[in-house]
Amino acid sequence: MSEKEPILVCGASGQQGGAVMKSLTQQDLKVRALTRKSSTAEALKSSEVEVFMGDLCDRASLNLALKGVKKVFLMTTFFEEGMEAEVRQGITMIDAAQAAGVEHLVFSSVSSADKNTGIPHFESKWKVEQYIHKVGLPATILRPVGFMENFGTYWPPSPEGVLSLPLWPETSSMMIALRDIGAFAAAAFTRPEDFIGESIDLASDTLTMPEVAEALSKTMHRPIRFEPLPDEQAEAAMGRDFALMFAWFNRVGYSVDISALEKKWKVPLTRFKTFLQSVSWAKPMPK
Repeated sequence: MSEKEPILVCGASGQQGGAVMKSLTQQDLKVRALTRKSSTAEALKSSEVEVFMGDLCDRASLNLALKGVKKVFLMTTFFEEGMEAEVRQGITMIDAAQAAGVEHLVFSSVSSADKNTGIPHFESKWKVEQYIHKVGLPATILRPVGFMENFGTYWPPSPEGVLSLPLWPETSSMMIALRDIGAFAAAAFTRPEDFIGESIDLASDTLTMPEVAEALSKTMHRPIRFEPLPDEQAEAAMGRDFALMFAWFNRVGYSVDISALEKKWKVPLTRFKTFLQSVSWAKPMPK
């Protein structure tokens, strides 16, 4: 790759975008980080990373960020402004990328986006996928399952040692480490002949919640138990979108063949117990 052709990474100040940037820079690839947050812009800068301020719904800022760019990592989010805004983010970047002559877009969607799940934030990502196909932009679609990191952010055990989610004890939950999404994105950009035109569901491990609690207990050196949150309490606890998602996990769930995934794409995947050894929040509390 020419030094004049950085890879544009959207959501660079977030966990997923950060993981992608790390994987790319580890392979000595030049990165152009796109962020809306001036407070994080300076921290993102390095010899391998240049930073552009921009918003996925602001076409003018995207046009500037895309100058000299042939490859883009796109992730969208519904957290701040909802599903319709997420679709707008995707469409605006796709249109800008096509106009700029981008040769390879890697879009981070969600596993089973194409399965008519009825989960709003799955459906919004599916609409972005469909738009990519409609305009014919050369692309790789990565469809990760839920993040292992969520057990340290959104759904950590309580101080009393209780892990509580609206999942049945027997439900197998598929998960992935963000570093593995980064590794797949880097593989896609460096092996475009293998990845362009592919839609790939990603997972690194699968465990029940009692198994997750057991792994957390061993790593954190304190007793943690799983207590299912009753289905009827899910919406009040986490909102309708996530309540629908967890209900779908119990009824249907993700279906990624992890062994086949590793064998086909030659990208090593991180198991949950290995992941826990590498994150600060899972370390034992000082006595």
